[in-house]
Amino acid sequence: MGSTVTLSPLARLAGVRKRYGNVVALDGLDLEVRGGEVLSLLGPNGAGKSTSIALMLGLATADEGRVQLFDRDPRELEGRRGIGVMLQSAGIPETLKVRELLDVTRSYYANPRSLADCVALAGLDGLLERRYGRLSGGQQRRVQFAMAICGRPRLLFLDEPTTGLDIEARQKLWAAIRELVAEGAGVVLTTHYLEEAEALADRVVVVNGGRVVAQGSVAQIRARVSQRRVRCVSALDAAAVAGWPDVIAATRDGERLEIVAAAVEAVVYRLLSGDPTLSELEVTRAGLADAFVEITKEAA
Repeated sequence: MGSTVTLSPLARLAGVRKRYGNVVALDGLDLEVRGGEVLSLLGPNGAGKSTSIALMLGLATADEGRVQLFDRDPRELEGRRGIGVMLQSAGIPETLKVRELLDVTRSYYANPRSLADCVALAGLDGLLERRYGRLSGGQQRRVQFAMAICGRPRLLFLDEPTTGLDIEARQKLWAAIRELVAEGAGVVLTTHYLEEAEALADRVVVVNGGRVVAQGSVAQIRARVSQRRVRCVSALDAAAVAGWPDVIAATRDGERLEIVAAAVEAVVYRLLSGDPTLSELEVTRAGLADAFVEITKEAA
């Protein structure tokens, strides 16, 4: 039998503490990012996500603990050549054309992606001769994505990558991210669109108060919340339904009743008994958004 090879994580934080004055940003945080996966880093504002990324990028140093990028200090140039970064604030010269921006960025790498590849992956058809400052916000985001991937990064940091994109452009970017991961790249994704994390993440890490409070697959994180959502068209009084056993909340949206319940069977039975005209009954499990709210509430 052959031996099992365990690949080192692409980036690792081990027991990391970081303070800014009296504020504890990270409090003994452990985190690993592996190749061939999308790791979605979730948490409320001020939870420690940005600090974690700054440490992995070598833009900040830990007060305690260990930070590694490709088994090196993140501040070493050799390690940083293996990453691609798409941050929310880009600081890109507005007078340059898209082609010029990509040419300059590609020149930093020994074996860059071809210009045609960058254009195809980021959906930049017809934009190469346009000046960056003349592009829409969504088009600028796509250029930033192209710049982040043109060095064939082994590890890609995407901070709110689809802000300002329409649904079609967002789907295209998701497809490009999946393609990069299939090639073996690791991706660290921070996003406020929880459906984005749900669509892309292989692993979710929820951070709160500078600590990891939950981690696992989307299904594992979702399973921590046993709630179900029940929607139906019904004339029943929402306030009365909210008082039933197992009902956590009940609200009305026009003719539609929306119920969050801890256990749905008894609630559904009572709904059907109480309103023979009830229609469009729909039961869904908790999404990542529900789990995220629940977990961060518990942690607080």
